[in-house]
Amino acid sequence: MSTRDDLPDVVLTGGRVVTPTGVLDAGWLSVRDGRITGVGDGEAPRGPVADVAGAWLVPGFVDVHCHGGGGEAFTSADPEHVRRAVRAHRRHGTTTVLASLVSRPVPELAQQVSALAELVQDGLLAGIHLEGPFLSAARCGAHDPDILCPPDRSSVEKLLAAGGGAVRMVTIAPELEGAVRAVRQLRDDDVLAAIGHTDATEAQVRPVVDAGATVATHLFNGMRPLHHREPGPIGALLDDERVTVELICDLVHLHPTTVRLAARHAGRDRTVFVTDAIAAAGVGDGVYDVGGLEVRVVDGVPTLAGGTALAGSTLTMDAAFRNAVVGCALTVEEAVRATSTRPAALLGLSGELGELRPGLAADVVVLDDELRPRRVMSRGRWVED
Repeated sequence: MSTRDDLPDVVLTGGRVVTPTGVLDAGWLSVRDGRITGVGDGEAPRGPVADVAGAWLVPGFVDVHCHGGGGEAFTSADPEHVRRAVRAHRRHGTTTVLASLVSRPVPELAQQVSALAELVQDGLLAGIHLEGPFLSAARCGAHDPDILCPPDRSSVEKLLAAGGGAVRMVTIAPELEGAVRAVRQLRDDDVLAAIGHTDATEAQVRPVVDAGATVATHLFNGMRPLHHREPGPIGALLDDERVTVELICDLVHLHPTTVRLAARHAGRDRTVFVTDAIAAAGVGDGVYDVGGLEVRVVDGVPTLAGGTALAGSTLTMDAAFRNAVVGCALTVEEAVRATSTRPAALLGLSGELGELRPGLAADVVVLDDELRPRRVMSRGRWVED
């Protein structure tokens, strides 16, 4: 077995390989130097073999909305804490993650962004998502309402500058003063503008989408509800072909029928499953801090202490994938698009990852018949437990 930088060459054989054009029922996938070098069915090429007979081979998951896991939050200034959170999700198949930060005062948030920027440059993180502080107090969810503020030019500039290009997405409530201008500012800096935590009407949403907002932050959650006489943000965002919609597929934030209806309406090119996971993901019940607020996790469901408001999730992407197929009756191919292909495209990484095809990074999740991970490969290396 030859190696370069300790990357083994291997041919995975006998699995059901989900490719961009369909499923190869008795397929193989070859890896060399951390890249996929071939995908096919029938006789596999020569080389060291890993037999994955009966398993599903899908691309590594890409999570564009995650706050932490493994007992650690991305708000930590300690790089090792961040690495532990990434490793916790990697064991569940997430090979690419965007670190989401909750609302804090702008100077404090800028410090958090600066601390994470080096880990983005190192490739541990795919970027940073700011879920706040430019949100509606009426739909603040697990964000401290006393911290929320309009997206003035100076604040946006300060946060983007702190990341030095590491900030990839910012969530804004459209009804806030300066929202349209802020979205244009983000667009001009090649940063994704998302709409979320909003009490906006449909009429308030439209100008912000026209200005360049292209993502719906966890559609349905933290939003004015859909009404047949006032579609609000849910109707406006779900119906606009320019907008990619995030769905938290833990079957707690959204009913399976809601997931299926939204995913089928938005279609394969606009649907992205996210975890919105907090530090409790992969750990268990207990008391956690989320943006300065006390959160209690009971039976895997986080809520603000003393209330019933959901405060993120304990979801991992393998569970989201499984829930989509088993709980929401989507196909495996649809689940692959929503957990890998489309989020990779959203981040501009389609030429690097998100599919099982030659030339892309060897990010592979080996799933058993129950769609649970047997093994995970990240950039050509098997992830150890």
